[in-house]
Amino acid sequence: MKSLSIIIPIYNEAENIFSLISEIEIILKDNFNYEIIIIDDGSSDKTQEMFKKNTYDSNLSIYLNKSNLGQSYSINKGIKLSKFDNIVTLDGDGQNPPKDILKIAKIFFSNKYELVGGLRLKRKDSIVKKLSSKIANSIRSFILQDKCLDTGCSLKIFDKKFFLKLPYFDGMHRFLPALFLNYGAKTFYIEVDHRPRTKGKSKYGTFDRLIRGIKDLIKVIYLITGTRK
Repeated sequence: MKSLSIIIPIYNEAENIFSLISEIEIILKDNFNYEIIIIDDGSSDKTQEMFKKNTYDSNLSIYLNKSNLGQSYSINKGIKLSKFDNIVTLDGDGQNPPKDILKIAKIFFSNKYELVGGLRLKRKDSIVKKLSSKIANSIRSFILQDKCLDTGCSLKIFDKKFFLKLPYFDGMHRFLPALFLNYGAKTFYIEVDHRPRTKGKSKYGTFDRLIRGIKDLIKVIYLITGTRK
């Protein structure tokens, strides 16, 4: 049986994370050996209090950042703490159905890709969020030629050893398709389902994402240019 390390960075997702964990366990228990690693990025809600009140299976590990250090930091930390070589990343908001882990994992293992990612082609978000994301994805894809229509989809499966060879920087999680591709990996993308956010709220505004995205894009252009020399 294949093995997966599921890495879930969270920040103030107490209303979503526990039902998401249950979904993952139901989906994976008969299909994979797996572990779930939760990286709590300094939540200020009742997340840690709720974790302390509940008992969980030995395949679930919870780690707490002392402050809000960002999604890239949390994902990188979770991967370094993982025990398996096949990594799945997933947001804690529950908008990506865990059943699609099976979909991307099947392609990943059958075709020997280093990264397989999901595409939210029928995204269940506000019009403003969908439009801003579409514009950002178009600009990024045109400049980086990463062959990915939706790099912001958190649902991905990839090779741990390959990831650890990549240069780390804050914001890198949004550019994994370009980084993997330009460092010689074989990548593939497939449509996955997307659900409306029913509890909690998005942690970043549209303007925040735009500014951060521009800064990170410049970093990636510099890195990729260096690999092509």
